Amino acid sequence: MNLTMVGTGYVGLVTGACFAETGNSVICLDVDERKIDMLKRGESPIYEPGLSEMIIRNASADRLNFTTDKRQAYEHADAIFICVGTPSDEDGSADLQYVLKVAEDIAEAIDRMGPDQKPKMVVVKSTVPVGTSHKVQEVIRAKTDIPFYIADNPEFLKEGAAIDDFMKPDRVVCGVENEEAADMMRDLYDPFVRQGNPIFIMDVRSAEMVKYSSNAMLACKISFINEMANLCEHYGANVRAVREGMCADKRIGNQFLHPGLGYGGSCFPKDTQAVVSMGRACGHPCILNEAVHQVNQDQRRYFWNKITAEFGEDLTGRTLGFWGVAFKPKTDDIREAPSMTLMRKAMEAGARIRAFDPVALENLQSEMPDVTGSEDMYDTLDGCDALVICTEWSEFRAPDFDLIRTKLTQPVIFDGRNLYRRPQMEQIDFTYYSVGRDPVLPGRSRSGESVGK
Repeated sequence: MNLTMVGTGYVGLVTGACFAETGNSVICLDVDERKIDMLKRGESPIYEPGLSEMIIRNASADRLNFTTDKRQAYEHADAIFICVGTPSDEDGSADLQYVLKVAEDIAEAIDRMGPDQKPKMVVVKSTVPVGTSHKVQEVIRAKTDIPFYIADNPEFLKEGAAIDDFMKPDRVVCGVENEEAADMMRDLYDPFVRQGNPIFIMDVRSAEMVKYSSNAMLACKISFINEMANLCEHYGANVRAVREGMCADKRIGNQFLHPGLGYGGSCFPKDTQAVVSMGRACGHPCILNEAVHQVNQDQRRYFWNKITAEFGEDLTGRTLGFWGVAFKPKTDDIREAPSMTLMRKAMEAGARIRAFDPVALENLQSEMPDVTGSEDMYDTLDGCDALVICTEWSEFRAPDFDLIRTKLTQPVIFDGRNLYRRPQMEQIDFTYYSVGRDPVLPGRSRSGESVGK
């Protein structure tokens, strides 16, 4: 099938490359000439494991092409996937200007091609509020009488595992209005569900709601376990043991129930606020989702208080070393990353910041040029007063603690991802703060008073 992806961001690029991998002819369209030039050279503008290799392989086979030429891209397509951004407005609602502008462009292209063409399928892949796909349909119908199909096809891609998620999906959700569009979607996705995972064909509005409901549920689980972790700290319980006991219940499971610094990235924060905004718009307040968002934002402040409890509110003259900048491992995405919040708080308090991340340093330097980036995780700690861990990259899980001790001015670790066991940190005599567990305070009681050896 001939496909066009409108937008070469995370969703459009992964979707286009994966569809090309199964033999479709794909054009990726973008107005950003710099990105298109990069892609034509075989360079991916985003970091995602395996994506660059897939782009090069399919471009070499002429199954995957990149262009800024709208006419070429739209006339080529049997199906056009809208994959542009829907950023949050100040009130939390989704900004649909880019989606609706694409709809206008598609309408002009369809109208120009005339009545003899086979009806094109316009697929909204971007995460959009319920009813948006029908708005796209209305915009196109207002500009042309030529028949076309409308569909909604939400994505469920985890950054860092997006290709595997697309090639072996848990499920595929397609919102359509007629059997012709349903058949086209089945044909497209059949190669990806050969192991028996389902394709759900449903109405358009329900498909739009599936995406928001899924992300809102996952965000809720993250905020829930963080709230329980904070309660554990107040009552002297260990959230690791609590989690194990709780998650043994098959009704609860263990996914997305790891205490930490809260969620970040481009999906959960934006989508949770969009749900709240949808509720507000229809007069049905989404109280639970409001609380989920608030708990998530408060989690960063709660962790920051551990740093000020150790060093005081004024960090002038202090240097903090950060391991991990991206909001999660295997991505260079720093949008809404907890690390960014903590680094900004530290700089406002007078501290200097040194940071290491395997892939996100370039994005960090663009966003916060005053932060000193380092290419080596241990060199980052030279002369630092403490290590702050914000991302659970694999290389942080079993570090050389003796080397860390020689680099830091004092052996203090603030672990926002609970990478280390408390008995281990007690044995090596580090001051150690984590999430949902009592701190390790060598030579001090929990209140900070000295205790006997």
